[in-house]
Amino acid sequence: MTTEQAMEKLKSMTLTNKVYVGNKVLVDGKDTKVRFTDGDMAKVKRVFKTQRTWIPSFKEKDYMIMPGRTDHYRNVTLKQEVSKKLEQQNKNLQAPKDAQAYMKDGKIGVSKSKNGNQYDISAMLKAYDKQKYNSEIHLRPVKLQPVRENSRIVKQEKQKLEELSNKTVNYLLQEKKYPFKASELVQNASVSKEMKLAIDPSGIQSRLEELNKEKSTLHKNFSFKTHAGSVISVKGQSYGWAIDTKAEAKRIADAFQNGKDTVKAYNIYGEGYSTIGVGYHVLAENGIGDTYAEVSISDQRIWIYKDGKLKVTTRVVTGRHDTNEDTPKGVWYIEYKESPSVLEGSEAGNPNYSVKVKYWAPFTLGGVGFHDAGWRKNWAMDAYLHHGSGGCVNTPPSVMKTVYDNLEQNEPVIVY
Repeated sequence: MTTEQAMEKLKSMTLTNKVYVGNKVLVDGKDTKVRFTDGDMAKVKRVFKTQRTWIPSFKEKDYMIMPGRTDHYRNVTLKQEVSKKLEQQNKNLQAPKDAQAYMKDGKIGVSKSKNGNQYDISAMLKAYDKQKYNSEIHLRPVKLQPVRENSRIVKQEKQKLEELSNKTVNYLLQEKKYPFKASELVQNASVSKEMKLAIDPSGIQSRLEELNKEKSTLHKNFSFKTHAGSVISVKGQSYGWAIDTKAEAKRIADAFQNGKDTVKAYNIYGEGYSTIGVGYHVLAENGIGDTYAEVSISDQRIWIYKDGKLKVTTRVVTGRHDTNEDTPKGVWYIEYKESPSVLEGSEAGNPNYSVKVKYWAPFTLGGVGFHDAGWRKNWAMDAYLHHGSGGCVNTPPSVMKTVYDNLEQNEPVIVY
């Protein structure tokens, strides 16, 4: 043929657009014309020139010429259909199982790989691209291969697990470091395809629960030295803190993953008006410190201390005893302060009261707190037995401002 005759034949070629996998038709597409134009003549001439030999030769050679105009059907539509068909077939085929390094019960091992029969779609679409201007496309069925036990990936996984077992994360709780050793606390772990550790935090959480039991103060008894110098035990109520062991275990596991060597305690919780563990930063005097309000029911008196110094003491009237409205004993904390305020609630003989006060500092969620009581006439030491309050600590108006000014939110209140 001449180059012109070859060009005309190329322009008249029809693509049947059948795609085979092995000897089976995967997609039977519509027939299309190859999109060669006269603009591709230079390519044809180059092939004619290349095939000339110095001496006659009967050896066949293949040459490839791509049309200048893109065939959208072959390049996009048909290719997408091929990909979709292969994906559909893969749903009913067995995927290969990769070998994977793992840690179980503290020991590192490698799971066995297993062959599957799913197609390697990516590889087959690359083969499609090389044949996309053949009249028919024949794809060799290429199967997905699993990651093998001796592969570089598995070796890297093993190394990552070995490095993990040698790591220690220091947990900083109340300014003291507690070592968390992976070799002791991490029994089960794996490595993702992105080379990220997946750690079972149960061992870490168990250690945190031990630490929580030993160090937390929420709902525990506090040893307290009274104004008179005697040491008593007082039940912790709202005052105190504890560790959210589940949330903290995750943070420590993340530290192992990210290579951090220290984790400062963060998820510390409490109860009452503040849920952020009141008293966590107090280390002195058995966790109560030297700034607090002391309330003695038997003495009907309060003492307010600041930095270990007595700021004010005064006679008070606490909750009425004969109607079981006693001021609740325990270690509480000042929830907030409000001046002025309106107190609403109920008490024996008065189911629905509303009274204005100049100063209000509650220390229980049940509505018990310090406030002035201008209406009270009986301030006797035994007034609380039959003529006490509905539970609050009634404070003389003449001294209430001083008491109020020396109370601070979140500071402990010890009632005994």
